[in-house]
Order: sequence, then structure tokens, then C-alpha cells
Amino acid sequence: MTLEIGVILPTSSPEAGRAILGDVRESARYAEQVGLDSVWSTDHLVASAPMLDSSVVLATAAAVTERITVGYNVMLLALRPVAWAAKQINTLQLVSNDRLVLGVGTGNPAHGDAGWRAAGVEFSERGRLTDEALAVLPDLIAGRPATLGSGVEVTLSPGSKVPPIFVAGSGARAHRRAARYGDGWATIAQSPDEVRTNLASINELANNKTLKATVVAPQLDGDPLEQLAAYEEAGVERIILPPSGDWRRDYDAAAELRAKHHS
Repeated sequence: MTLEIGVILPTSSPEAGRAILGDVRESARYAEQVGLDSVWSTDHLVASAPMLDSSVVLATAAAVTERITVGYNVMLLALRPVAWAAKQINTLQLVSNDRLVLGVGTGNPAHGDAGWRAAGVEFSERGRLTDEALAVLPDLIAGRPATLGSGVEVTLSPGSKVPPIFVAGSGARAHRRAARYGDGWATIAQSPDEVRTNLASINELANNKTLKATVVAPQLDGDPLEQLAAYEEAGVERIILPPSGDWRRDYDAAAELRAKHHS
């Protein structure tokens, strides 16, 4: 396994009130040019800082690149009717020539519940709704008949290849969700040892598959190359480096780290 290194597009901020908004086209092209493996967009309707729509961002990134993976980090399925979400996903998969990775989560409570109320979704129901969506999402994306929770049967056309799906979250319910529905699992800022422990727990729950991990904002203190090797040994297939405010500097640093790790 070769560890992939990705970056977040300048479309949101990890800090409340500090917008990181830049040119999606230029940043996506630059990430591909310097040799990075993937670019990612976060997803909220109303967040604690300005945030662009993830599907539009990823479609833009896909349109100006040829090789690089584009990914949701992470899509909040419960904010959308699942059939509409599947339509966005499979269309993006088709127009990107199968370069999509789909991260799925239930949302960071730090952003509050305003976006959920605006979408007509009960914040307390987001976990249940995410499970229900994941149960039918692959069939919807692939263009196979699917029966929704309302009992309505629908087939989307055209279908597409189902992208790899990773499920984010560190609680017991998120672990069960990843084991049941995911091709992988994602977490934020956990150490290699924490990733190894949690991944082992998830894989004990999974039937006939072995999940790998995606780590957002990994701990790279000390010798970053040693840390990358430790993450890879712990079962991490991909890391996503967080933004600092200067995306070009961030991408250069990420590309340099990738080159050293792969040398």
C-alpha cells in the first residue's frame, strides 16, 4: 500500500469566523500540477464560517483536472433527500471519469443545528437518516432499482460506477456504520496508535472486508516522515492535510512531504 496525500480546497475554514476562500479552479489545477493525490471539499448548509457547496466545488475541480482524485470530506447525506444526493454523486462520477471518493458523515455539532433546521431535518435524527441513506445509496448511484424509506421505488438513469465510500466518526455508532456500509473509515487528528486500535475494532464488526483509514489533519509532530510511516503501518491509506490560510504554500509543503515519503 502506498500512502496517498491530499489537501482541502480553499472553500471553508476549520476555525469559526476565519474564511479560507480561494479560486477553486486554480487551486485544483495546482494540486494536480505539484503531484498531489487528491483534493477535497467539506460540506455544510450553514457552518460556523463561510463554506461553498461541496458538489459544485468538486464539479469545478474535476472540470479543470485530468488525474487527481476529487472527494467529499464529508458529505452530510442526511441534509438531502437521498435520491438527489445519489444523482449528484453519480453525475459527478460520470463527468470526472470515475475520479470520485465519497466521504460520509453526520456533521460536526460545533457548527450548530441551523443548517439542519433550514433543510427541514431534525438534528437528533441525522444518524438514523444517514444509515437509511447509506443502505440504498449504492443501488441508486449504480442505476439499480432501490426502495426508499417512504416505500417509493426509484431507478436513476444513467447509473455510474459506485465510488469508494468511507464513513467518518469516532463513536461506537459511527464504527458500526463504517463496518456495515463503508469501504473505509475516516477520523480527525488521531495518532497512529489510536487509528490502529479503532480500525481493529471496526474490522471486527465488518463481514468479509478489511477497511483502511483516512486521517484528516494527522499528527505530524516530530519527524513527519516517521509519522507517515507509522500511519501507513497502522492501516492508513490516505491522509488529508488541513488548510492554514495560504493554500499555495500548503500544497507545496504537502507535495514536498509526499515526494520525500515516496522516495
